[in-house]
Amino acid sequence: MAREREIKLRITDVAALRQSLQRLGASKATGRVHEHNLIFDTPDLALAKREQLLRLRAESAVSPRGSASRSARRFLLTFKEPVATPIAKREIERHKVREETELEISDPQALAKILEKLGLRAWFQYEKFRTTYRLPRAHNWAKGLLIELDQTPIGEFLELEGPAKAIDRAAQALGFQKRDYVLSNYLVLYREHCKQQKKEPRHMIFGAA
Repeated sequence: MAREREIKLRITDVAALRQSLQRLGASKATGRVHEHNLIFDTPDLALAKREQLLRLRAESAVSPRGSASRSARRFLLTFKEPVATPIAKREIERHKVREETELEISDPQALAKILEKLGLRAWFQYEKFRTTYRLPRAHNWAKGLLIELDQTPIGEFLELEGPAKAIDRAAQALGFQKRDYVLSNYLVLYREHCKQQKKEPRHMIFGAA
């Protein structure tokens, strides 16, 4: 089990962000990846009530033409929950901190069937395109920091994941302040978006009605 610490930042000008990343010397750690996510829970949402999350994710590399490759795929099962060990309140208030257990699987259909047999159901799905960046080794403070640019059906977001000081310093270097930090997950952000647009929430999928 690993401890995950992250924040999101809402991006309104992607071109300006890319210029800021370039000034910092950031380089792509991965190509553009398409992610399709399924959230599983009991019919009464018992996991959500305990602030737990069970997610099945399919990752596909995106070709230069923009299409996702079905041959180069990776499947991950992730379980997240509140931190079990004591942690400073100010850290939780400033960053999103969770305990995370993750494993790679080879047969997502079989796993989904097992989960359904256990009384779980895939009740929400969302997708996004992600590009991951890292800062050069010259930035010693950025060790362990991931900078992830997400294109979603509700807009662009930047996720900063890693040590607390690295997150804060990177956000500041990119022109953001602590008041810009977003700690909500994509399900909550999607529901807020639908409420603002006066739409019935369904799934956060590109091209969905």
